Amino acid sequence: MPKQNISPAEYPQAVLQQIERLGQYIAIARKRRGETQAQWARRLGVSQPTMARIERGDPSVAMASYAMCMWLVNPAMAVADVIAPQNDHAALEREVTRVKGSRKAAKNAVPPGPSTATTSVPSRSLPAAAVGLAALIQASSGKAAR
Repeated sequence: MPKQNISPAEYPQAVLQQIERLGQYIAIARKRRGETQAQWARRLGVSQPTMARIERGDPSVAMASYAMCMWLVNPAMAVADVIAPQNDHAALEREVTRVKGSRKAAKNAVPPGPSTATTSVPSRSLPAAAVGLAALIQASSGKAAR
């Protein structure tokens, strides 16, 4: 299958603005530390012109270079946490809706008789899933409130 790269010019404007803002924040962090682009470039293993492109928010610079800059600014904050499963609110909402729909269907279903009792799904498995999802949502909501 041929490689299909999207040109940075085709990225959504919102994405380009976020990358540009990221570059601006990287520049601010470097300047606040009193360091030069050349110093940061050496630490990143890139050239000084590439460091300048990062600070301009050039979307064609490798993601690893941006991630390394973010790590230099705050090594305690994990970049991947931005899209960690517990922070994926849209997917969590879909899962909760699916569980709620399953619970409604289970409530409206005819109770299993003697002939179907052995083939029914244990009723405790559904609430366990709902409890797990609720805990994830609560945990992620607590993080957002802090």
